[in-house]
Parts: sequence; C-alpha cells; structure tokens
Amino acid sequence: MNKKYMTMDRKIPSSQANPHINGVAVTLAIIIYVAGMLGTIWISDAVSDLLAVIFMIVMGLIGTYLFVALKIASQWEKAVVLRFGKFHKLVGPGMFWIIPIVDTIANWIDHRVMVTSFSAEKTLTKDTVPVDVDAVLFWLVWDGEKAALEVADYRAAIAWAAQTALREVIGQMSLADILIGRAKMDADLQKIIDERTTPWGITVQSVEIRDVVIPQDLEDAMSRQAQAERERQARVILGESEMQIASSFAEASKSYINNPTALHLRAMNMLFEGLKEKGALVIVPSSAVDTMNLGGLSGMVALAQNTNQSEK
Repeated sequence: MNKKYMTMDRKIPSSQANPHINGVAVTLAIIIYVAGMLGTIWISDAVSDLLAVIFMIVMGLIGTYLFVALKIASQWEKAVVLRFGKFHKLVGPGMFWIIPIVDTIANWIDHRVMVTSFSAEKTLTKDTVPVDVDAVLFWLVWDGEKAALEVADYRAAIAWAAQTALREVIGQMSLADILIGRAKMDADLQKIIDERTTPWGITVQSVEIRDVVIPQDLEDAMSRQAQAERERQARVILGESEMQIASSFAEASKSYINNPTALHLRAMNMLFEGLKEKGALVIVPSSAVDTMNLGGLSGMVALAQNTNQSEK
C-alpha cells in the first residue's frame, strides 16, 4: 500500500476526538464549587459540621452535574446522543443537556461543506500510460444519524472511496480523454463517489481535477508531435496561398490576351520601376529590347539618375 496515502489518512481529524468541554459549564461548575466551600464554612460555624458536610456534598454534585451534563453545539454541528447504547436523538446547535451515565455523545457531526484532497499515482490509463492525478472533493453530511451509525469514520471512508473511484475512472479512459475531457471525468467521479457515500448520509457536491502529470518522455514526444503538426499546417497554408496567387495571375493575364499594347506598357512600367533602384541589374530577352524600345527607356532612366545626382 502506498505510504503516502496511509500518511494522508492518519492526518484526517477524527470527529470523535473533540470532547467539547465548553466554557459555560466550566464557569458554572467553578461558581458552584466556590459557593459550596463558602457555604460549608459558614454552616460549619453557625449551625453544625454535619449540615456543612451535607451541603458541601450537594453543592459538589450540582457542580459536577453542570460540568458533565451541560453541552453546547456550534451553529454548524449536531451531537449524536446515545441512551444506554442506543441512538436517542440528534441535538444542536446551541445549548442542551444530557443525563450523565445514561446518555453519551457518540459523535459531533459537522454540517459544513468539507474539502478533501486525494490523488492517484502511477495509475495506468486505458491505453497503458502511467499518470499522476490530483483532485479535490467537496462534500457535506446531510444525515448525521447515518454518518455516525453506518460508518466508523466517515472522513477517512470518503477519502478512500474518492481515491479508489479516481483509479477506476482513470483505468476506463485514454490519456487524450483525460487531458481534454476533465469536465466529463469530474462528472463521472462525482456520480461514482456519491453512490458510495449516500448510504452514509453524505452527499458529494462537486469533484474537481487539479492536475494531471504524465511521464516526461511522453510529454516531450507530444510536444514534438504538436510542433510537427504546426509545421504541416504552415506548409498547407503556404501552398494554398501559392494557388490563390497563381489563380489571380491567370485572371489578370486574360486582360492582356487581345491587347498587346497594354502588355507592353505594363512590362515597360515594371522595368522602369526596377531600373530606378540604385545598382539594380535587369536581364531581359533581346527581342523585348526591340519590341518595347527598351534601349531608349534605359537611357532615359540613366539620364534621370545622373541629373538627380548632379542636383544633389
């Protein structure tokens, strides 16, 4: 058995470890004891020693009764009272009385929402990948009688039930489903744990997966896979862009099919723009020089450049 889980469960506070000795009972008991002592001294001097002893015994019993019988439950808790070993009633919150020796308080039930953290280490998924999963469970006691009588320690029981349910759910899911389907995993865990704890008078409000840790080698492999997928998508987008550009050129070429003059003017404009750049070298076919009079055009460009330099 995993030593970590054993340590976690030992730290779960037991609801039976709280004696609930309240300050009101202690104060009243002290007042009765002091009054008994003072009354005993006065009776011993004024009346008789026998009456003083009787008075001291009576006051001592009253003080002890107040100390033992007076109990106070906080606003969020109730006490489970057993009478001669059988369930008698749930009392609280507030002040209440019990009959010493006859009544015993078996448990103090906290009705607030409780939080229990649990985890599963090196648990194999459906596709045999070991994962570490941490989760948090939110639950509350809706029936204090069942929580006290149906299970020995409901806090430890719900922690173990949550842990075993987590291992069961992990074994039924693949790694991809665990990583991207946490909401479904939370719902499945809540349903399983709630079915197990309902007979104990406990309801599960929600379960939340905090973290999923996978082996480092697998994490690196998944990172490389994601990078390769992004590169593939980039290449696909680049290819689609080339297709769109080629399609645009094909549409533009239709405008020059029956208009060679427009085509020449466009070519001359492109050449002129290229020659304006300092140190630009443009290679064109010899037939284009004769057809579009590129020699005269290049001379004009060179003359314009020399004029600009002399003005500067």
